[in-house]
Amino acid sequence: MELPPVSLNISQAQERALAELLRLAPVIDELGARFAAAGEQIALVGGPVRDAMLGRLQNDLDFTTSARPEVTEKLVKGWADAVWDIGRDFGTIGCRRGEWQIEITTFRSEKYDATSRKPEVAYGDSLVGDLGRRDFTVNAMAISLPGNVFEDPFGGIVDLAQQVLRTPGRPEDSFSDDPLRMMRAARFAGQLGFTVAPEVKQAMTDMADRIRIVSAERVRDELVKLVCSPRPRAGLELLVETGLAEQVLPELPALALERDEHHRHKDVYEHTLTVLEQSIALEDRLPEGGPDFVARFAALMHDIGKPRTRRFADDGVVTFHHHDVVGAKLTKKRMQELRFSSEQTAEVSRLVELHLRFHGYGDGQWTDSAVRRYVRDAGPLLSRLHILTRADCTTRNQRKAERLRRTYDELEQRIARLSEQEELDAIRPDLDGNQIMEILGIPAGREVGAAYQFLLELRLDNGPMEYDAARAALLEWAASRPSS
Repeated sequence: MELPPVSLNISQAQERALAELLRLAPVIDELGARFAAAGEQIALVGGPVRDAMLGRLQNDLDFTTSARPEVTEKLVKGWADAVWDIGRDFGTIGCRRGEWQIEITTFRSEKYDATSRKPEVAYGDSLVGDLGRRDFTVNAMAISLPGNVFEDPFGGIVDLAQQVLRTPGRPEDSFSDDPLRMMRAARFAGQLGFTVAPEVKQAMTDMADRIRIVSAERVRDELVKLVCSPRPRAGLELLVETGLAEQVLPELPALALERDEHHRHKDVYEHTLTVLEQSIALEDRLPEGGPDFVARFAALMHDIGKPRTRRFADDGVVTFHHHDVVGAKLTKKRMQELRFSSEQTAEVSRLVELHLRFHGYGDGQWTDSAVRRYVRDAGPLLSRLHILTRADCTTRNQRKAERLRRTYDELEQRIARLSEQEELDAIRPDLDGNQIMEILGIPAGREVGAAYQFLLELRLDNGPMEYDAARAALLEWAASRPSS
């Protein structure tokens, strides 16, 4: 379910933060005392402070400290339930205390070389300096420990109340130091429903091509967070408007096809964003609910084959023949370039390839065989294909929309009936490989595979068969084969 946009004033923010601090007291009081006793500064910082003011604090806590990593590690050992140092090179020591996952990072200043993909990390010497290098003012607030002193040198609480994203310093400097912050602006627009300050948006537009120096993996991770946010449309539109999408997901702005003078096809870009929103609204139909990245990204990519396949017939009719197949190939290529896993790439590409299959169903004239093949081809993606297909209906013609909905209801009901009768989720031939070899008297090899495929097609066409009938069909098939 989509969260409502954030709305609060400064006093509400302070009240919520106070309530969350009381819940955090066992952790922050003890941690603050340990660092103070060692002569070190420590402060709760960034996202947790922001989320405390929004009443959305999770169990992940970020702290910043004057202590170097080796000192931090000594101070938390014996207090934390577990300690890890995987982020030591970036000044970070992680630990767990009860339900809380904690990261403690030394005051730092990091920036990118003009051509580097990785930040150069240098330790800082003050809390204000550390806050000044953060991405946005709403993430540049802190609570110093012990004593719970609120630190807000850049006016983050005002921007939080006004629901606006600004940078602590010049946005050009911030985005030059870490270009990925431009994508974070889009992500926070989707997560929090905030607007982006005009000067920040202008800097994103002017510096969009600098995102190229950021690794594909980091871009991918931000894109996933944006797509899985409560309101991804706002962030995606920001990426398109600033030109960032041209750099990281060029297939999206390419959907804004030039309309012909007679408007014979709908706006594919607007249609796509609407399909994404409708897909999100249907996520409660998924076995595990949402947010579901695969389903959402398939909705976003399902029509990216249209620009490549658009044709104008002699009578002016616009066609996009085979845009599903072309789109699946383009999706696979883009996801590989963004270093998505093979599994996610295959899943999203397959959904794009299948998203038009339902439209051959017509008025419910598919045979049971066709329904079985629909289920077989979708495999474990069937529930996601259901919501993508339903979401893809964006017609304003209420009669047509209702007819499509009823038709798909009927298809799902047929699938449910056949599944109950035939275990469609695990369609396989009525004879297994060992039985095939025994009946035909042949060893393992290609001939067994061919026989297996024949029986699978027979199963899809006719439904389950008794052993004797399947055996007879297999023998008849084998007899019709040319002798080796």
